[in-house]
Amino acid sequence: MNARANVNEAITQDTPFVEFWNDVLAPKFIRFRHILVDGLSNHSEAVFPDLPVQAGARVLDVGCGFGDTAIKLAKIVGPTGSVLGVDCCDAFLQHARVHALSHKNCHLHFMRGDAEIELPTDQFDFVFARFGTMFFANPVAGLRNMRRALKPGGRMVHIVWRNRADNPWLSMAKDIVLDFLPQPGAEAQTCGPGPFSMSNEDTVRTMMQSAGYTDIEFQRVDAPVLVGRDVKDAIAFQLAIGPAGEVFREAGERAEEMRPQIEAALAEAIMKETKSSDGIVMDSSSWVISGTNPIH
Repeated sequence: MNARANVNEAITQDTPFVEFWNDVLAPKFIRFRHILVDGLSNHSEAVFPDLPVQAGARVLDVGCGFGDTAIKLAKIVGPTGSVLGVDCCDAFLQHARVHALSHKNCHLHFMRGDAEIELPTDQFDFVFARFGTMFFANPVAGLRNMRRALKPGGRMVHIVWRNRADNPWLSMAKDIVLDFLPQPGAEAQTCGPGPFSMSNEDTVRTMMQSAGYTDIEFQRVDAPVLVGRDVKDAIAFQLAIGPAGEVFREAGERAEEMRPQIEAALAEAIMKETKSSDGIVMDSSSWVISGTNPIH
């Protein structure tokens, strides 16, 4: 196994969104890796058994993050197949490469890249993305590049969050924080459109069609997600990442002044949620969206 890409990793000028991921969000995601990888894994675990991936396939994992899904895909395709994980965040790729070293007999590589700008073309039997495409500033361009990465007849699957009402693990905390702090302005730094940008089936179907896919399908997955080992961990997670974290971050000194009241309100709400042996769990819902690169 080679845990590093043997492809050209030339880096073009980063977009503001990519810079924000690298400079601001990466340390927060690393701190809460136990939630973002293990805590949200039920959505990918629900679909992995039915993915159209076979031994010997060439697979691209877009927005591979810490590499957990790329490693799972590498186990499926086996020693006769290969997996390339692509992410725009250097710190995520460092973790992915280290994690991959313990998995032998896998043709698994990682590459720094921005799917909205460029991906390898006409090389893969299957393209996958878990909770990454919602952050595309130009979703049609990103989805089109993912399709172009496929061989004719290849299949793409991406997982995105459904609407706010069905994802209280994200929406509840933001509503509480907004009781104390103002809504961020249009000039606020963000990670992209956000977790609910692909929640509407009709809108995303149109995006997929515009990007050139056929045989487009949507599958709903409802699953509990871990939001913290305990109440303190869950509060820290909500104030660091996601919609509530954005409101808190943009409020600056005012947020820190209001922190005791905000944390108390979040604690009251979170303590009403379900407890498990792993910690605090909440309801969540996603779309598993698939499409085919047509054979011309």
